[in-house]
Amino acid sequence: MTAELVRGQNHTLPQTRLEIRVSAGSPVVAGATLGDENGVVRGAEWIAHPGSSQLPGLEVSQQAAAGHRLAVDLEALPETVHRVTVLLALPVGVGGPTRFGTTAAPFVAVTGLDGTEIATFTLTGLDAESAVSALELYRRQGAWKVRAVGQGYAAGLAEMLADQGLAGAAELAASIQEAVARSLARSVAPPPPRTPEGDRVRHASGPSDPGPAPAAPPQPPAATPVQPAGDPDPTPGGPINYAHPRRRQAAPPTPPPTAPPAQPGQAAQPVAGDATGWSMDERLYNQIWGMFEDLARAAAAYRSAVDFAESRMDQELDRSLSDPRNRIGGAGDRAREEARAKRDELTARAREVLDRDLAQLAAEAAVVEPALPAAYAGWDNPVWHAHRIPMELPMALRLGDLHLPERTGLRIPLLVRLPLERGIWVDSGRTASEAAALLDSDRLRRLAMETAVLHAARLLAVYPPGEFSVHVIDPAGSAAGPLAPLVDAGVLAGPPAAGPQGVASVLAHLTRRVDLVQMAVRAGAADSLPPDLDTGEQLLVVNDFPHGFDDRAVTQLRYLADEGPAVGVHLLMVADREDASAYGPVLDPLWRSLLRITPVADNHLADPWVGHAWTYEPPVTPPGSRVLEQVLAAVTAARRAAGR
Repeated sequence: MTAELVRGQNHTLPQTRLEIRVSAGSPVVAGATLGDENGVVRGAEWIAHPGSSQLPGLEVSQQAAAGHRLAVDLEALPETVHRVTVLLALPVGVGGPTRFGTTAAPFVAVTGLDGTEIATFTLTGLDAESAVSALELYRRQGAWKVRAVGQGYAAGLAEMLADQGLAGAAELAASIQEAVARSLARSVAPPPPRTPEGDRVRHASGPSDPGPAPAAPPQPPAATPVQPAGDPDPTPGGPINYAHPRRRQAAPPTPPPTAPPAQPGQAAQPVAGDATGWSMDERLYNQIWGMFEDLARAAAAYRSAVDFAESRMDQELDRSLSDPRNRIGGAGDRAREEARAKRDELTARAREVLDRDLAQLAAEAAVVEPALPAAYAGWDNPVWHAHRIPMELPMALRLGDLHLPERTGLRIPLLVRLPLERGIWVDSGRTASEAAALLDSDRLRRLAMETAVLHAARLLAVYPPGEFSVHVIDPAGSAAGPLAPLVDAGVLAGPPAAGPQGVASVLAHLTRRVDLVQMAVRAGAADSLPPDLDTGEQLLVVNDFPHGFDDRAVTQLRYLADEGPAVGVHLLMVADREDASAYGPVLDPLWRSLLRITPVADNHLADPWVGHAWTYEPPVTPPGSRVLEQVLAAVTAARRAAGR
C-alpha cells in the first residue's frame, strides 16, 4: 500500500533500488545532495545536478522539466553518506514562474523500478519560494527511510545549498542555472501531457524481463520551459489549484481500433494511429511521441545495464584481489574470468531485451511512416504528390529525423507543435559538428540555406491560404540560389531584403506588427488594429546574420525572438555563431531561445525524458525530384483560388 506522506512524516523503504518521480505544473530543476551523518554536504562533488548528473548510486536529469525520474541505488552510495535530499528549483531567466506559489503543487513519489509507488508527497503551501527540499532518504539503524520535508527557500538554490553546509553555495547555484540555460538550445520541446491511461497502446505481450537492472535506469524526463498545451499559466497572485497535474479528471478520447490480440508469447501487430486523440492526426502525433519515448527509455535501460555490469565486475575484482592469497596462483585468474563471464552474461541479456524492443519499434515505424499526413511526412513520402493546401492548421510539423547509435536505421520524426513556440536556428558554422568541419564554408552555408528553404516551404504548405507569410533578409544576396524556388513561385511576402536599408525596413515592419498586436491584446481591442495589418502568422528568414545588421537592428531582432512567437512572428535564422562573436554575451539569450538544428547530421539534440544525445538528420528532397516546386505551385494556386 502506498504511504501518502505529509510534511515531517517518514516511512520505511522496503528496497534500496528506487526511482524518485517528480511532477510539477511548470518546468523545474531537479537534483539531489548527499549528506554525511550530520546532514552536511561536504563539497560540490556530493551534489547531482544538471551540470553533473551522475554520482555513485545516483542519477538525475540534465535539463529542466515538468516531470523527472531520479535513479537511486542506496547500496551503491559511499559509506560516508547517510542522507540523500531531493531538491527542486525553478529555472532562472527563462521567462517561467519565479515562485512556486504561482504553479500547481509539485508531487513527488518514491517508487520501485517497476513503477510501484512506495510513498508520495504533495508539496502544498508554497508561496514565495523558488527552491525547495522536497524529501530526504536517510539511514537509521542500518535501514533506509524516506521523510517528507517540503522546506522552501525564497532566495533559491543558493540559500538551500548553504543551509546544507555547502561552501561556495552561491557559485554552484549559479553554475547549475547556467547549465540549465545552456541545455535549452538543444532540447526538443515536450509533447502535451499524457492522459492517466497513457497516450498510446503498448504492444508488449507481457512484462519485460531485462534481467538484473542497473542502479535504476536513468529515465528522468527533461524539457524546455514551454507551458504544455492545455495548461495555461496561472494568473500571478491569483488562486492556485493545488490538484496534482497528473491526476486529470477528464477522460481521454476513445482510442482507435487496434489490431487483433496477439497469440500468447507474441507481440501485437502494430497499427498506425494506435494512440488516444480526437483525430487521426492527433493519434499519429501521440503515437510518434510514444515511439520516441520508448526508444529513449529502451536505450537508457540498456546503457545503464551495461554500466552496471561493468561496475559490478570491477567491484568483484577489487574484492577478490584485495585478499593477498588470491594474487598468486590460479585463484586470481579464476576470479577475473568469473567476473568477466558474469559481465558478459548481464550485457548479453540486456542486449537481448534491447534488440526485442528495437525490433518492435522498427515494425511500428514501418506501419506509421506511410500513414503520416503531409505535415508529418518526409519529402520522399508519396503523400506530397497529392497534397492539397489544408483549410485547418495541423497539430505539428516535421523538422527532420532523430536516431540513436544503438540502431541508426530506426528513425523517429522530429515533430514540433504549431504554431511554433520558439524560433529555429540552422547552424551554418564549421565548428558545429565533425561533419560540418569536413565541408568548406561556402558549401555549408548553401546547405544551411537550402535546409531553411525546405522548412519555410513546408510551413507554407501546411497553413491555410493567406494565413502564413514569409519574409527574407539576405543582406549580401548570397542566398539567391537556394531561395530561387520561393522567389520563382511568388510565395514570399516581398523580394528578399538586401543591404542595411532592406534589413531595417523588414525589421521595422515586423516590430511594428508585434507592438500593435500586443497592445490590442492587452487592451482587448482587436477591432482597433489598422486595416492594412496582416494578422496572419509571419516567418522571418535571416541569412548571414549579423552581416548588414547595426546595433539597432540587432536589438530589434532580439525583440522579435523574445516577443514575436506569442503574437505570431517567428524567426528562422541561418547563421554561424562565430560571425557574431563580437557582440559577446549580449546575444547569448538569442541563441538559447532558438531550437538549434544543423544542415548536416549531428548528435546535438536532447530528448525531454532521458537527455540522450540524438543524431539529427536534416530534411532533404529525393535526388532529381521536383516535389518542392510542386508543393510551392500548390501554395500559389491555393492563394489565387482564395483571392489572397
